Amino acid sequence: MSGPSKSHKKIYVIGGIAAAVMFAFSFALVPLYSLLCKSIGTNTSTRGGQLLTEVKGGDQSVDLTRTVTVQFLSVNHNGLPWDFYPKQKSIRVHPGESNKIVYFAKNATDKTMTVQAIPSMTPTTSISHFHKIECFCFNQQTLKGRESRDMALVFQIDKDLPKDVHVITLAYTLFDATPKEEARKG
Repeated sequence: MSGPSKSHKKIYVIGGIAAAVMFAFSFALVPLYSLLCKSIGTNTSTRGGQLLTEVKGGDQSVDLTRTVTVQFLSVNHNGLPWDFYPKQKSIRVHPGESNKIVYFAKNATDKTMTVQAIPSMTPTTSISHFHKIECFCFNQQTLKGRESRDMALVFQIDKDLPKDVHVITLAYTLFDATPKEEARKG
């Protein structure tokens, strides 16, 4: 019996190319998501280390008459073998004040890995009022096997947060961003 016909070869080639493109896209997904969020201002409020008063150029005094509960969640994408969680599940804050919380991360494997934390927030009306001044999510994090680290998040909430928002939930999903050559070494 002879090999596959020309039409079958064409299908195999197209299928192989499609599979390769999908595989490459899966590695590009995290950086593409970050770029998309930064370009449209969704799920992120990075301010590059600037205080909110510097960004807004005006008075951002603390509103002591109002308290907002901020809840912190963490998820490991696809069973990523890391311990990753906020050291505080929630805090009560006043709009306009700077706040700091710490997430704990531990690479539970024996190999060096790189990860990227991608934020999401509810309610969506709070996104433009929640400003991350310092965040581990701004950069990929690399830990050697069994290494652990405390990672800081410093943020402020605008005083003009809608009055009906009393609870904000900030969730981080941790994705494996280990370069392919590093993953092969492990």
